[in-house]
Amino acid sequence: QLQLVESGGGLVQPGGSLRLSCAATGFTLEHSIIGWFRQAPGKEREGILCISSSSGSTYYANSVKGRFTISRDNTKNTVYLQMNSLKPADTGLYYCAVAQWYNKNVGCGRVDYWGQGTQVTVSS
Repeated sequence: QLQLVESGGGLVQPGGSLRLSCAATGFTLEHSIIGWFRQAPGKEREGILCISSSSGSTYYANSVKGRFTISRDNTKNTVYLQMNSLKPADTGLYYCAVAQWYNKNVGCGRVDYWGQGTQVTVSS
């Protein structure tokens, strides 16, 4: 069975950093399109980063560009989200997901599989 498990969320002060992990079972991340999404309280779910299959081409939403970095460790079948310079507006539930399409200028979509989510809270 295909499964994604997020971890690494928590409480952090503004300006701090967190590193989220998305571990996959049942499929190979190297050959999959992986996206990170978040949903803040009272807001729509937002796609923030994507990484394409094999080539490692990446997309970053303007809201996180320059602060967040997505990477992949093929030996561990895990995708990471490094979040720096965190703001209170970054607070939300963060999900990784397997997507069906990728566009370097738009992001990724047609999500088939979601992780369970990990909570990120940025507050003083």
